[in-house]
Amino acid sequence: MPKTEARENLTHTIEDYLKIIYEITCQGQRASTNQIAEALGVTPASVTGMIKKLASTTPPLLEYKRHHGVRLTPKGELVALEIVRHHRLLELFLHQMLGYEWDEVHAEADRLEHVISEEFEERIAEALGNPAYDPHGDPIPTRDLVIPDTPSLRLADLRPGEHAIMRRVNDDDRELLRYLSELGLIPGTRLVVLGYTPIDHNLTMEIEGNNKPVVLGPKITSLISVEIVEPDNTGKVDTAKGRTDE
Repeated sequence: MPKTEARENLTHTIEDYLKIIYEITCQGQRASTNQIAEALGVTPASVTGMIKKLASTTPPLLEYKRHHGVRLTPKGELVALEIVRHHRLLELFLHQMLGYEWDEVHAEADRLEHVISEEFEERIAEALGNPAYDPHGDPIPTRDLVIPDTPSLRLADLRPGEHAIMRRVNDDDRELLRYLSELGLIPGTRLVVLGYTPIDHNLTMEIEGNNKPVVLGPKITSLISVEIVEPDNTGKVDTAKGRTDE
């Protein structure tokens, strides 16, 4: 089904529902009414009414089982992925081309994602070199709405001596994004774990470009995805120059 046809006659509210349900269920689980309500800032009763409506369209946009949550149908997922592609391309465009900070782009992209045309979407993608990831490391669906692979290992799961590259962080908390930026912990940054305390699950780490050890708790480290890498021959990251020694 062509992308424009899949979204025909859908309101922005419906597209928001489908995008949120996709984001909740992308790990395989079903989305509960309360999860959807919390994410959208509406009442559970409003969610129940909407999901019943979306389950009764022809063809249906989602599958709904009372007390068992919802998941998207193939058509619903197609619409959601198109909106996700718009959103993440816009985030990267705002960040790279217009100078927005990475903690500012999410809200702006939310306002624009429903209204750009397919031609404008493609021009943004071409201007950015058809990127695979947005500023927070979230994968951008391809033109054919295929999601690139992304590391799923949490920073919280690393232990002393392990080296990694930060790949992705949850983009909903602007304060967190500003704090990580101050630490220099952004996608593409190398780090090495120096210590772990099992009582509070805090990690002490060395971050490239930061000349002081950093301690982060599980509230933050559980939101960050990393990719394990081999250490260089020094066993450290370069905190003075902001790169790995060679």
